[in-house]
Amino acid sequence: MLETKKTITYMAVALVVMLLAFITAPERITPDAFLDQGEVFFPDFSDPNEATTLEVIDFDETTATARAFKVTFSNGRWTIPSHHDYPADGKERLAKTAAGVIDIGKDDFRSDNVSDHERLGVINPLDETAGLPGRGKRITIKGAGNQALADLIVGKEVEGRQGFRFVRIPDQNRVYSSRIDVDISTKFEDWIETDLLKAQKHRIVKVAVKDYSINERTRSVDQRDYFVLSRDGDVWSADKMSGNQKVDSTNMEGLLATLDELMIVGVRPKPPGLSAGLARDGGTQSISQADAVSLSSKGFYFSRDGQLLSNEGEIEVFTKDGVSYTLRFGEVVYGTGDAVTAGGDENAQDQTGPAENRYLFITAEFDPSAFPEPEPPDNKAFLEKADSLRTDADRENSRQQAAHERWQKDMDDGKALAEELNARFARWYYVISAASYEKLRLTRKDLVVRK
Repeated sequence: MLETKKTITYMAVALVVMLLAFITAPERITPDAFLDQGEVFFPDFSDPNEATTLEVIDFDETTATARAFKVTFSNGRWTIPSHHDYPADGKERLAKTAAGVIDIGKDDFRSDNVSDHERLGVINPLDETAGLPGRGKRITIKGAGNQALADLIVGKEVEGRQGFRFVRIPDQNRVYSSRIDVDISTKFEDWIETDLLKAQKHRIVKVAVKDYSINERTRSVDQRDYFVLSRDGDVWSADKMSGNQKVDSTNMEGLLATLDELMIVGVRPKPPGLSAGLARDGGTQSISQADAVSLSSKGFYFSRDGQLLSNEGEIEVFTKDGVSYTLRFGEVVYGTGDAVTAGGDENAQDQTGPAENRYLFITAEFDPSAFPEPEPPDNKAFLEKADSLRTDADRENSRQQAAHERWQKDMDDGKALAEELNARFARWYYVISAASYEKLRLTRKDLVVRK
């Protein structure tokens, strides 16, 4: 019994000693900088559809200037403010970008020392006091009411860790390495409608080439040639083509593919009065002196009889959809970067940099000749009869009625598409690449060859 009491006493003393040791043991201290490691940067931002504005600010060391690119939702439509509020096909891309930013976390703490910012490439690109090297890319996402949902600076890639970059919040010194799985594009062409003409190459049935040029000094027109290419099934032919000639299939396919996939590299706004008139009547109107100056600066001129001409000719494209396009080729566009995509002061004719692009003036019209009207039914008495009671004449009238309804639908769809396109084209001078221009601006010699 005595031994039992001793054992219990020893156990109680040991328990007390262990408890005292635990209470008096020194506390393990975790540096504050590591407390939020593993968390996401913006815990309150969880719905990518809340994003209505994305702004990316990059720094160009060659020009020592910050460059901003923004896509925003305003007045019921997505636009690119830096490019004259050009319409952006941005909702899906913006939501995808926002979702990628939501997932960015503070994977590894790297530094809270300001002197490391240059080495890690996380200096604010808008910092007016810092030197040129080491500036990062600032990404800001805002929601309704201009509320900031996310704002961070993305720096250099983390060596040895693919997909990781150094990241920090603009008003904080701490830098983290974070996995970033998001394509944050600042390219104008990535945010716009890529199908400019909405003309599929297999639905193009005729192309008319107006090969002329304008002497800008005398305003005289040099009419070199005019010819028409037509499709019959899969075979193309040209007017005035002799028996031992054919249409060059390679160049013709290049022309059709370029029309189908025509991409613009820049835009310029037309004067409001000119745009309104073109949207209303498809391109024939009286214009003001200011409109004429704007047109001529891009290489386009109205003749005395009201025809719009361009200094490098034009082509007309006809489709099965009943839409006819006129593409007029104007002046060359100099420069690179924003000087091409958005331009600058319209009154300052900057002719520096490569002339690798060209102005394009597009109009669209509905061509009713694409849909010859079928014979309408003699009467519609068949509508009141059961199928079993219809005569041969009733069945013929029914067939004619169905054909006439299809014709009317084709007419309505064609008119609607032409109006939609012309309303969009009316506001803008477009800029296309030299490569696209060369594939579109073909002569008879390029397209008609010996068999």
